[in-house]
Amino acid sequence: MSDIKIFNRWDTSAIKVVDPGLQDYINIRPIMIPRTGGRNVGTQFWKTKTNIVERLINKIMIPGHKGKKHKITSGHCGGKGTTAYAIVEKTFSIIERKTNKNPVEVFVKALENAAPREEITTIEYGGARYPKAVECAPQRRVDYALRLMVQGAYAASFGKKKSIKDALSEEIIKAYNMDQTSIALGKKLELERQSDASR
Repeated sequence: MSDIKIFNRWDTSAIKVVDPGLQDYINIRPIMIPRTGGRNVGTQFWKTKTNIVERLINKIMIPGHKGKKHKITSGHCGGKGTTAYAIVEKTFSIIERKTNKNPVEVFVKALENAAPREEITTIEYGGARYPKAVECAPQRRVDYALRLMVQGAYAASFGKKKSIKDALSEEIIKAYNMDQTSIALGKKLELERQSDASR
């Protein structure tokens, strides 16, 4: 067991990423405070060197676009790092209480379950446009799953009585249990169905 634990509470040394395509892209190396402040940033692919829990914190600060609309990115999310840090720590406590498992392990498994393997691109052939199924790059798979998890939690909590911690913990637990009511998992399955149809 490692002496360094995430949030000084949860050990990550025994956690394994099962999906061989994602092993190099989900970083679970021990880090006590998952808040490096962008010290790993070199190129766009250096985000794989950032701990996956820190990437979740960063995504909560700015959840990303929904389609081509900027309503989530430039709307209600102020990018407060300490607030996002506290949200993730409390979310992991709720996951631990509900599942009696290491919440980092639950989160990593949920991410593997929610990462799409295929997506659709549009090709133009003779003036007409056709959908074409393409394989999803591993880096994009992780980014997409993270974004959908956070946007699903955001939609479930904004303007509602449910808190963001409860919404995010529910989203992660549903994705972990392969429950199709999870927004991230539902979108992944819909995307893969559309890809199958346009092959």
